[in-house]
Amino acid sequence: MKKIVSSLAIIGMFTFGFSTVSFADEQDPANVSQEGVEAVMGEDTSVVNEVAEAPAQTEIEEQVEEAEVETEVGFVSTLKKKFIEGDPFWMGIVLIALIIGIALCVERIVYLNLSSINTKKFLADVEAAIAKGDIEGAKEICRNTRGPIASIFYQGLTRIDEGVDAVEKTVVAYGGVQMGLLEKGISWISLFIALAPMLGFMGTVIGMIQAFTKIVEDGQVSPITVAGGIQVALLTTVFGLISAIILQIFYNYIISKIDGIVNEMENSSITLVDMLIKYKATAK
Repeated sequence: MKKIVSSLAIIGMFTFGFSTVSFADEQDPANVSQEGVEAVMGEDTSVVNEVAEAPAQTEIEEQVEEAEVETEVGFVSTLKKKFIEGDPFWMGIVLIALIIGIALCVERIVYLNLSSINTKKFLADVEAAIAKGDIEGAKEICRNTRGPIASIFYQGLTRIDEGVDAVEKTVVAYGGVQMGLLEKGISWISLFIALAPMLGFMGTVIGMIQAFTKIVEDGQVSPITVAGGIQVALLTTVFGLISAIILQIFYNYIISKIDGIVNEMENSSITLVDMLIKYKATAK
């Protein structure tokens, strides 16, 4: 009897102990997760590393994108704030001058780019036609080609029956006309380049006058009043100078583009006269 009771007690102790251990394992997720990670790492450690690195890389990319968005928003908001802090009337006038100046610059740039052609290929095609005595074919090439060089060539070839001297005079005269078309609107761009900073200075002077008028009305010199008035006044000057700098960059590019086209016009005109003399071309 005692042996039976002892056996039952021993069996109960083992059963209770196993149940306690199982319950503790279920209540401690760290043990389970640790065992799971160890099991996965035992199979393939590279998979675990990739899973651990992927969220970190995604978080870094999201942080970079958020920082860029905040920077852009911060710049735009700062620009708006400074624009509002300045005198809205004069800041608006300077902005209008900048917009009109940029519109003129864009129009000139588009026109000049359309006026540029492959001069070497054009001269080769015209020379091939003149060499065969096909003056009408050369005229057709000029009509189908855009730009001032083709227009000059066409005008010159229309006077070929009057001799080389007449062709040369026509080319020179019509070259001046084309140069005027290339330089069209340049004077207006120069006007807005000079006008933008002048308007900014005007706003600054008026802002200073208003600041000193307020000082006189208050009957005392307040640092806040003086500093605030000067800050607002100088913002118009800064905006005017920035506008002038932007327009000046466009202006210099346009001038360099015109100079390049004019040089090609002069060289091509000389080449046309040389072609006519070389092949003794005449109208048929």
